[in-house]
Amino acid sequence: QLSEDVERVSENPTEEREGEMEVHEDSSSVILPDGELGTTTPSLRFSKTCLKNVFSVILLFIYLLLMAVAVFLVYQTISDFREKLKHPVMSVTYKEVSLYDAPGIAFYPGKARLLSCKHHYYDHIPPLINPGQPGDIECTTQRINYTDPFTNQTMKYALVVQGPRDVKKRELVFLQFHLNETDQDFSAIDYLLFSSFQEFVSSPEKAKFMKDCESSYSSWKFSGGFRTWVKMSLVKTKEEDGSETVEFKQETSVVNYIDQRTKPRSDQLFFVVFEWKDPFIQTVQDIITANPWNMIALLCGIFLALFKAADFAKLSVKWMIKIRRRHLKRTRQVTNHIS
Repeated sequence: QLSEDVERVSENPTEEREGEMEVHEDSSSVILPDGELGTTTPSLRFSKTCLKNVFSVILLFIYLLLMAVAVFLVYQTISDFREKLKHPVMSVTYKEVSLYDAPGIAFYPGKARLLSCKHHYYDHIPPLINPGQPGDIECTTQRINYTDPFTNQTMKYALVVQGPRDVKKRELVFLQFHLNETDQDFSAIDYLLFSSFQEFVSSPEKAKFMKDCESSYSSWKFSGGFRTWVKMSLVKTKEEDGSETVEFKQETSVVNYIDQRTKPRSDQLFFVVFEWKDPFIQTVQDIITANPWNMIALLCGIFLALFKAADFAKLSVKWMIKIRRRHLKRTRQVTNHIS
């Protein structure tokens, strides 16, 4: 802009001289009071011009500061977006159901034998009439043999029982096992839970199904001589590739069983109860909190502010140049008039 003004002035020197001549003539025709020509008017003009220049410089520095802040915000926004992409946030939602898909309960009893299995409701378990004696087996069960998925040599025997479904009626499954003798100091039965008993029944390769379950799910134990109460809750996890995995969380409480049989026995009795903890299925998934549209909108606003600031700075510079030219022109006029 300065170079353009200089070129324009250099191209039209005669016009400026004529303007100066006219101003000189007009000013010479005006009679000014003594002492006012050299002191009051130029000083007032100079002070106003100085204030305007200082104000313009201050505004220019303020907008340069705002531009620096905007650039910093752009950098910080992009950095936060990249950081959020690298560290997604875990989201947990709960879905209430009235009926669960009946889970599968796989027992590994070893030498123990299943005596009875019944479904009860509203947490009401009637007292045992003949503990330690075979009773009714009202549960849906299947027996299966398969090789150990970790050794591929040992054969494992599993008793698969259908778990409870109706959570509103507080359905539970009560099982009783009997072990006549054991060569270990501690007697316990292993079990694991998997999500759907129906999938196990409809699977064409049940041995492979059980091997996959044992590889994917954790196993637990319940001891002899106690009544173990297991309350289950279901957790579904959605992976980044869209697949879904299911696992169980359980709360276990153990109550001592008082054996009231007349004759002292060396055998062991196992009692276990399976029940749903609550009607809520917990779903866990990773979500990215960084929204690209929000970032784009913020960047557009920042860049708009940058362009506005640059435009204002350009206008401020033009205004300062214009005021400077006027001041120099007036100074020359006053000097020519005095001379």
